[in-house]
Amino acid sequence: MTQNTRNGTLLVTGASGKTGRRVAEAAKAAGFRVRAASRGGEVRFDWYDSSTWDAALRGADAAYLAYAPDIGAPGAAGNVAAFARRAQELGVRRLVLLSARGERQAEPTERALRESGAEWTVVQADWFFQNFSEGLLLEGVRGGEFVFPAGEVPVAFIDTRDLAEVVVRALTDASYVGRTLEITGARLLSFGEAMAEISAAAGREIRYVPVPTKEYGAILAGFGLPAEEVAFMEEVFDGLLDGRGARTTDVVRQVLGRAPRDFADFAAEHAAAGVWKV
Repeated sequence: MTQNTRNGTLLVTGASGKTGRRVAEAAKAAGFRVRAASRGGEVRFDWYDSSTWDAALRGADAAYLAYAPDIGAPGAAGNVAAFARRAQELGVRRLVLLSARGERQAEPTERALRESGAEWTVVQADWFFQNFSEGLLLEGVRGGEFVFPAGEVPVAFIDTRDLAEVVVRALTDASYVGRTLEITGARLLSFGEAMAEISAAAGREIRYVPVPTKEYGAILAGFGLPAEEVAFMEEVFDGLLDGRGARTTDVVRQVLGRAPRDFADFAAEHAAAGVWKV
């Protein structure tokens, strides 16, 4: 039976990550009891170790699924299907899956959830603002030279805080069951334009250096990523950054009743906090 889950217990997978942390915060603010799970957290959860699933699921009413390392990774569809089955066996029927807008490799995982029998919502998000303020890409931005294989393709960047609020709204409103929500920011920016806005906010030049995908793959390999993971990421980048996703949607406004956060405001906020200081 479809029902709202407000004030229930929400399992948040990947709770230490970019989206999981914000979903946990937004869910608490909305009245959920949050069970924050991650590979290294107090509640241990690992997509590749099913022995960690039951303890995380028992007693939960709903779950937010953030698949690591990537929603389209080999094995993701099978793991999500198995997790969804186990969740339902333990009484957790309401599942919201984070997916990547425009990522062809994500389609089998989305389909696995849709066909699982669970009460599902898929949230397809574009590139995050926070990719520039935390995680693997921060070092390049802070160092003044951002190298990435995106050319000048426009992207509908979105704030993970908006994503989190959409996830929570989907969990508290039964009308979003069985729907795919394709969320974007309010305007298109190329990666070069994003660096220009960060530069203006930070008060110093941060150069964008576009490189071919293969060259970027060599950089990733230099960081120690396995060859098969590098090949997968090259394939994903080529698909995501081919220009077909260069459009915005109005879904954030439809769901939240307000416009998405703007990139310039994000840049000003994080520059003031010293995120990009050398």
